[in-house]
Amino acid sequence: MNLNDAYEYFEELDDLDQNGTNQSNKKTSKRRESRKLEADANLFVRAQEVAREFKFTYKAARFEEAWLLSSLSDIAEHQWVSDVLRKVKGGKEASVYLCRTGLAISEAEFVAAKVYRPRTLRNLKNDQIYRAGRIDLADDGKKLFKEADVNAIIKRTAYGEELRHTSWIAYEFNTLETLHAAGADVPKPYAMSSNVIVMGFVGGNGAPAPTLSEIALEPSEARLLFDRVLRNIEIMLAHERIHGDLSAYNILYWDGDIKLIDFPQVTIPEANPSAWVIFLRDMTRVCQYFQSQGVRCDARKLAVELWTSHGHKVIEDVHPRHLDAEKKEDRRLWEKQKSR
Repeated sequence: MNLNDAYEYFEELDDLDQNGTNQSNKKTSKRRESRKLEADANLFVRAQEVAREFKFTYKAARFEEAWLLSSLSDIAEHQWVSDVLRKVKGGKEASVYLCRTGLAISEAEFVAAKVYRPRTLRNLKNDQIYRAGRIDLADDGKKLFKEADVNAIIKRTAYGEELRHTSWIAYEFNTLETLHAAGADVPKPYAMSSNVIVMGFVGGNGAPAPTLSEIALEPSEARLLFDRVLRNIEIMLAHERIHGDLSAYNILYWDGDIKLIDFPQVTIPEANPSAWVIFLRDMTRVCQYFQSQGVRCDARKLAVELWTSHGHKVIEDVHPRHLDAEKKEDRRLWEKQKSR
């Protein structure tokens, strides 16, 4: 059993460990149970090996601890982090942990470790929409060139799925590096492994910054921050990037400052046929938040101006396949389009 399979089964076991029972597992086959036990054993053997060198303060559940040890061992070995203090955000795609820095980082006391959950990356909705036109990357950020690797991705083999997983993370890290160097408001990227990104921690005294969606702004501050977000969008376009999921939920706010986060679905404007509709959706979501804070703005007009100023052509409205019915802002956008 490879490590990726083990991660998947440990997550199921962790649910059992924390909840006592899991109704969906009552019908689990004997073969499935056998594989879970195998994953259990493999993870704990691996955890014991890593734990000899890396111990942390955070009191994780049994299988989360094994997952963290396996994911962070390489990062800890290279002294990017010295301790995991607590989980600051849990998500379907990844969890973020507050970590104490290691000897490799001298300018900060804390960093954030974004640890991806391999199982769910294979279940992301419409991920191919964002991948269109992107060259698959290895964990060093360079293009995958081996024919066997490329074929494995095309055939969606287990190994190919691991490569897709790594490429998804590599795009986020590569984008953070590019945008941070260009002066954009993003966390500073420090290191990446096959399953983790270490970046600057946004917050203070170990307290994580809230997202803009949680903040009510004064009118004067709202206008300034709106202009700041537009500046960041322009920087992204200048470097051939569209965030792909930009909204008030992916912008952190701390002490009057902002940081844009979560870039794995970054889209390449010239290479992706859905680029315009993805960009328009980003602009619409951003404007919806700032309109609620008293800023007067026309999402489509601004999107057209920014888009065409960087040499791109405008096409039709957002197709419903690019919208998520579970998100209120997407439902509002669809209703608005239908009423035109």
